[in-house]
Amino acid sequence: MGRVTDVPGSDRSRRRAVPAAKPSRVRMSAAQRREQLISIARQIFAERGFDATSIEEVAARAKVSKPVVYEHFGGKEGLYAVVVDREVRSLLDRITTALTAGHPRELLEQAALTLLTYIEEETSGFRVLVRESPLMSATGNFSSVMNDVAHQVEHILGAEFSSRGYEPKLAELYSQALVGMVALTGRWWLEVRKPRKETVAAHLVNLAWNGLSHLESKPGPIRG
Repeated sequence: MGRVTDVPGSDRSRRRAVPAAKPSRVRMSAAQRREQLISIARQIFAERGFDATSIEEVAARAKVSKPVVYEHFGGKEGLYAVVVDREVRSLLDRITTALTAGHPRELLEQAALTLLTYIEEETSGFRVLVRESPLMSATGNFSSVMNDVAHQVEHILGAEFSSRGYEPKLAELYSQALVGMVALTGRWWLEVRKPRKETVAAHLVNLAWNGLSHLESKPGPIRG
């Protein structure tokens, strides 16, 4: 039997000539677009800092025009403020929730572990927080978070000092010292990621609780 060929103009030929329909793009809602832009900006701010980040790049990564970004945030400053505010609240909520132990030694370990876990899980967010920006005041950066945490620790230490016959007024000094030690260590650990966070927390507690003259040779987590 001879080979059957398509006859020009036939139904079969016309069916082959029809191009396949392109899948339609799902249009984002305003809320979804806003979340997308915040997520993208968070990553770029973490990579480059405020000054080196541009609205053009944010828009390009989101595959939208610049006016869309301006419509949602008014400009780079507004977008940055939203990103930082979210990170401040997220980190503060984590630490506040973690500070449940009444004993100062456990308290320090909880604070250290919570901060290191945040760095581990939300690295971009932490990088945004620790980068200094001339736009942000003392109420919207990493220092402000640590200040808030120090005030919470101060109340716990104050009660502990009173029960042991120490001067309660010194609780503020000690809380700033303890939280500052954890915060600076966290910034260092952000880059090195060694040793494990549990080990880092144990050594912080070792130094804070025992002092240099009574360090344990191999400190371990309190709750093993």
